[in-house]
Amino acid sequence: MSYAIISVGGKQYRVTEGQRLTVDRLKFGAGKTFQPTVLLIGGDGSTDLSPSATVTARVVADVRGEKIRIGKYRPKNGYRKHTGFRASLSQIEIESIGSAKKAAAKKTAEKAAPAKKAEASAVTDDHVKGMPSGYEELTVAQIKEQSTGWNRPMLEAALAYERQHGKRKGALAAIESALAEKESD
Repeated sequence: MSYAIISVGGKQYRVTEGQRLTVDRLKFGAGKTFQPTVLLIGGDGSTDLSPSATVTARVVADVRGEKIRIGKYRPKNGYRKHTGFRASLSQIEIESIGSAKKAAAKKTAEKAAPAKKAEASAVTDDHVKGMPSGYEELTVAQIKEQSTGWNRPMLEAALAYERQHGKRKGALAAIESALAEKESD
């Protein structure tokens, strides 16, 4: 098991791959990666005091520390004062130590790929066949205006979409009234 001693914000930490730790707030935002200063790399019975390897860390989130309550008082004078303090902190995760940086990047890419596929399939499943183009972006007022010019299959597809999502009740009413007009003709 390899480990490294890194310096972040003027403090030193002993870290291993995959470890999460809380440090003073960093200038990097959440989700950004950075390379802290490496002071020592060790493991397997050997240590390297002048390391050329790099450590890659990712900022997971910017958080606030636990509240510290500070109370002052002076006896016999009635003086009481209470203040508090919460430190600004960053949670970081060590992604790789040394040459394992490429393997860590590959793992994150593999994790992101299924999420993108699922997102793309959700978008295609969301669209009902036969619905007017650009229907998802139309407002209720625009649906009321344009629904009179749609044919019956388009109206039925739009009605199926609205029933599936159930967000816009005004659009449901407009489509149902347009369908009623088509049936009466």
